[in-house]
Amino acid sequence: RPPPPQPGAMHRVARLSAHVVGGARADERPAPAPTSSAPASPIVAALKGKIAALAKERSALKAELLKHGDTKIQEVTIDMCINGARSIKAMVTETSDLDASKGIAYRGRSLFECNKVLPKAPGGECALPEAAFWLLLTGEVPSDDQVRELTKELHARSAVPQNVLATLASLPKETHPMTQLSVCMLALQKDSKFTAGYQQGMKKNEYWEAALEDALDLVAKIPVVAAHIYRRTFKDGKVPAYDSKLDWAGNYAQMLGVNDSEAFKEVTRLYLMLHADHEGGNVSAHTSHLVGSALSDPYYAWAAGLCGLAGPLHGLANQECLAWLVEVQQELGGKEPTKEFIVDYVERTMKAGKVVPGFGHAVLRQPDPRYMLEREFALKHTKDDPLFKLVDCCYQAIPPTLEKTGKVKNPFPNVDAHSGQLMHFYNLKEENYYTVVFAVSRALGVMAQYVWSRALGLPIERPKSVPLDTLKAALKK
Repeated sequence: RPPPPQPGAMHRVARLSAHVVGGARADERPAPAPTSSAPASPIVAALKGKIAALAKERSALKAELLKHGDTKIQEVTIDMCINGARSIKAMVTETSDLDASKGIAYRGRSLFECNKVLPKAPGGECALPEAAFWLLLTGEVPSDDQVRELTKELHARSAVPQNVLATLASLPKETHPMTQLSVCMLALQKDSKFTAGYQQGMKKNEYWEAALEDALDLVAKIPVVAAHIYRRTFKDGKVPAYDSKLDWAGNYAQMLGVNDSEAFKEVTRLYLMLHADHEGGNVSAHTSHLVGSALSDPYYAWAAGLCGLAGPLHGLANQECLAWLVEVQQELGGKEPTKEFIVDYVERTMKAGKVVPGFGHAVLRQPDPRYMLEREFALKHTKDDPLFKLVDCCYQAIPPTLEKTGKVKNPFPNVDAHSGQLMHFYNLKEENYYTVVFAVSRALGVMAQYVWSRALGLPIERPKSVPLDTLKAALKK
């Protein structure tokens, strides 16, 4: 006879079973409310306390909703199944929500409001991204003191292990920066506190705490790793010293070593705050959620998400927009752009069967608020930049041109149409690196989403797929 299973193995099987079927039956006893028990620094203890309190409330709501689990919220069409699951409401994401008319909202607050009410660097006008991180995690606008202490906490966690830097150094410098970043996230995984806790048998209602620890570590380290990638790939490999007197984004900006102005630090703060989260259905967030739902730790989840972010239809669009602008600028031959020239160029682009990058969006049906906030910054700080003049001319000329075709649901510019111009102006000109900056920012939202997926006890994701014949058969019913 085979030996009986060990107690540890049985406990692990029980935990796995609970995760796989979690939330499936309304008559099951609700999981215990998330607790906060691990010793932590005062700011992390405060953060955990706020998350635990909100998670108790939201978990109660989840349990109540599951009593009505058979309630239909929408009809699913053949078009939805074939065309990328567009508009299918099939996920829960607490941190942000994307409205077709208003754009993204962080915990119910528009980006315009976030940029206004969130704490800023001394003398600055742009909201700090670590303040947005606090908002995404807790649902509350943090105080200046709370953000200051959170920044200190991130600085304290920022040291990148030598094995990670050695792994990075082993990669050919020609390796795409996004590949380098994903590899480094995997190299960091050996220190995952979530994985260590899981292997030691932590309870399900403690998952989120370990997830938060990993999330804080990852967010603290990713700008340092990203700076090393930039310097080794495009410069001499020497990385400017870490400056813990600066905020999270300000230090990242100075570690890039391309511009030491306060304006570059400010635009980096703005960019990283604006790109922090975009609900859960986009490629990188959904990939991370899917991987995380298998209880893969945050490093595994974000490494996978980065591979999605690297795609030309997602994060890589940023660099493609700048390449297109530079191409148009070259054709101008030093002349000032005009609406007439842009209209003609766009029409020729479309007749050639090509798309105009940076215009339109899968969900938005209005100008992207992220674009408008970057435009405000550019009008104040870079209005004489020739590339901004081109961006401005495109803003005025392209939407009417696309709209008159009658084929475009959203002719307005999205954030990708502007971000490259701002980076280029401040001497960050290497287009292949732009998606890495995006990744540093989006780590905030994806990590907040991961924490909340564990706090709510969301189960493993497993949608049903069907062959085309099943859809054909549906037509006959």
